[in-house]
Amino acid sequence: MYKVYLKKNEDKKIRLNQNIVYANEVARIEGKDKNGSIAYVYSFDGEFIGEGFINHLSKMLVRIIRRDTYPIDKNYIKNIIMNADIYRKSIGYKSAYRLFYSEADGLSGLIIDKYEDYYSIQISSLGVELFKNDIVQILVELFNPKGIYETSEESLRKKEGLENSEKALYGDIPQEVIIEENGLKISVDIKGGQKTGYFLDQKENRYAIRKYSRNKDVLDCFSNTGGFSINAALNAKSVTAVDISEKATTNVLRNASLNNLSNISVITGDCFKVLRDFKNQGRLFDMIILDPPAFTKSTNEVKDALRGYKDINKLAMELLKKGGILVSSSCSHFITINQFENMLKEVQDLVNKKVKCLEIRSQAPDHPFLLSSSSEYLKFFILQID
Repeated sequence: MYKVYLKKNEDKKIRLNQNIVYANEVARIEGKDKNGSIAYVYSFDGEFIGEGFINHLSKMLVRIIRRDTYPIDKNYIKNIIMNADIYRKSIGYKSAYRLFYSEADGLSGLIIDKYEDYYSIQISSLGVELFKNDIVQILVELFNPKGIYETSEESLRKKEGLENSEKALYGDIPQEVIIEENGLKISVDIKGGQKTGYFLDQKENRYAIRKYSRNKDVLDCFSNTGGFSINAALNAKSVTAVDISEKATTNVLRNASLNNLSNISVITGDCFKVLRDFKNQGRLFDMIILDPPAFTKSTNEVKDALRGYKDINKLAMELLKKGGILVSSSCSHFITINQFENMLKEVQDLVNKKVKCLEIRSQAPDHPFLLSSSSEYLKFFILQID
């Protein structure tokens, strides 16, 4: 078994419950095993700190999983998956939810999403990859699913020396799974949808915007398959959903039909261009929802991303009637809530309007994060523009 000894003082952050040991923090390594196997981590003075998966191909040399010396094996993984599911069910999740969320639930590099009787998994670490067959068996033993699908295509896999993997691991996966969210029916494409099939992290936020859409003309930008659109449409006068993907806007209409909503129309096009066209036409809305994809996937692109957020939010504020509601969101890990809020303040000054903050929200509680890590990523502001 590997024994990893840290440089002097590099153990401090690990003792503060941070779970990544970087290669440049290591003084020496003793022992030998296969890459992806278990490593014990010690301070420079030889005090045991924790155990986790080692990967010599990654800058994240060890992902610490436990702070004791009990084995990380199939039984351990089964227990933490079962406990993660018990928590979700205890707070009322039934039809569709993130069952397991990486290090927050005890296993860095594993995500499991549930869609009715089907499960979608993502694996982004070599150590978890070596347990893939065990994880499939665990899901079968615990939940008796109809199918399990893998959508492991994140860039992190490349850094771990792994290839992308998109395939059925168990059973048959249909083209469409109908889930229930906030009392609404949603069509999910597990095999062909974005991420694991649907963005579950916004479920509570989608519900929260209903009260603001009452009797309003709503514009939903970057609508994807229409989660915000159909929630808004329950109370709105009209909803216009805009997305660059024709598949997405087709799915918006499918979801509208599933819920007998006739007040939703769609535009297939680039949201920046569509908003500029509306501005040139002098068209205004009572409420605008901005839920764009992450504009940056690295710290090097943060400045450019903030310019993109500033541009789209400026356009939205200019297209709102007095007293209108702006819902503005960012899902980028690399942009902090302070940076996002400061961007909104800059836009407020540019458009010379008074902006009142009504709510600040984050990701759904089935996407928990550790205070010691940076896994809180979703910023969600509900603003009134006067």
